[in-house]
Amino acid sequence: MYRLFLTALIPLAQAIDLQLDSPSSIKDATSKIANDMMTFYTGDEPGQIPGLLPGSLNCNPSEPDNYCWWQAGAMWGSLINYWQYTGDETHNADVRQSILHQRGPQDNFNPPNHSSSMGVDDQVFWAFSALDAVEANFPEQEGAPSWLSLAQGLYNFQMKLWDTNACGGGFRWQVVPLNQGYNLKNMISNGGNFQVAARLAYITGNETYGDWATMVWDWMASSPMFERSDGILYIWDNLNADLDCKGEEALVRLIWSYNYGVLLGGAAYMYNYTDGDPRWLDRVEEILESAFQLYFPAEFGGNIMVEFHCETQGICNQDQKSFKAYLSRWMAVTALLVPSTYDRIMPKLRESAIGAARQCKGGASGNMCSAQWWSDVPTGRTGVGEQMTALAVIGANLINPGMTPLSQASGATSESKPDTGVNTGPDPISRKPVTDGDRAGAAIFTILIAAFLVGGAVWLIWD
Repeated sequence: MYRLFLTALIPLAQAIDLQLDSPSSIKDATSKIANDMMTFYTGDEPGQIPGLLPGSLNCNPSEPDNYCWWQAGAMWGSLINYWQYTGDETHNADVRQSILHQRGPQDNFNPPNHSSSMGVDDQVFWAFSALDAVEANFPEQEGAPSWLSLAQGLYNFQMKLWDTNACGGGFRWQVVPLNQGYNLKNMISNGGNFQVAARLAYITGNETYGDWATMVWDWMASSPMFERSDGILYIWDNLNADLDCKGEEALVRLIWSYNYGVLLGGAAYMYNYTDGDPRWLDRVEEILESAFQLYFPAEFGGNIMVEFHCETQGICNQDQKSFKAYLSRWMAVTALLVPSTYDRIMPKLRESAIGAARQCKGGASGNMCSAQWWSDVPTGRTGVGEQMTALAVIGANLINPGMTPLSQASGATSESKPDTGVNTGPDPISRKPVTDGDRAGAAIFTILIAAFLVGGAVWLIWD
């Protein structure tokens, strides 16, 4: 018993020591976190698929150590940010191989292994990583598609998914009409596409992308998913398109930090792209101040980020455990693109980083991170999401004006190919709305096929 007690104390003695005024301390801390995060990655092992985390082919975020395809895409972006912040190239080869392997045959992040279960939001997180690569001049692979072309291919693919058959516009959550969730128009799909378009406008200067981003923003802002009360903008999670997005029963009143992060980042890119249009500044300010009130609660000091819907109760699933990474990342980007926000953003990133480091006391290394940054006591629950959030918020404390996202005008070298994925094959989906008859027909067809297979097996056995 005494020996077990001493063993239990070892991780506490090995906790990450973070000194925010020392760049070398931050780099050392993020190196440990990034290395531990990569211990979850199996795609570089014999017989495994490059780019994927465990469970990606049949994800269930409620299961331990089971990660969806989109979260793997987000992880590679976090390592691009890590490389940009620190200069450490340790993981660059895995990042490059993974993004290229999962790009899909039409260079639009719609690979065959995932196309049948694809969500619009799933795709955008891979596109975010490609755009991170563009904006940091992350090294490309000779003979492979450019990072910028992959994001443009995704944009071209998703343009066809804009749906005016219900709710006057907007993206449905799912790409394939028969998939569960196709009836929902959710914030992360629409906000994700908005940010992709905003960043393409910022990088290329092409007003077509800017006009599209504005259109998506206007639809979101006019939908019930935007609601203001007591000086706070509530960005709700989704709407039911089967109800034409109307009425209280159509709205799901959940709010998540990543929706605020994605919209904040997109608005910051649009502010910069439009040379400081005051409308976009107002949008940046409203989202930022609302995020401050919601995700930095006064009960924990007002400067430590909390995913309050699930984190205080310890019930976040694998997806939700990563959400703070994206708010952290795009708060840092906003501080660079909209300098007037810098002095308000950095104290929150600093205090959250200190809290995150306090939670990095677990696992065999003694550096694995837990999620409850307001506490000195680790939860003992670790994973890719916990590592990614700690990596993002601690690494963000290395930002400086030289890390402002690059555009083609300011030195981005990735080649633009705006027609990527256009006219390279048949439209992968039908945009006809799914009816009850369609669902019934699909069920009958499935029953007939099953009966045929069972009958054939019986005949073979009888014979």
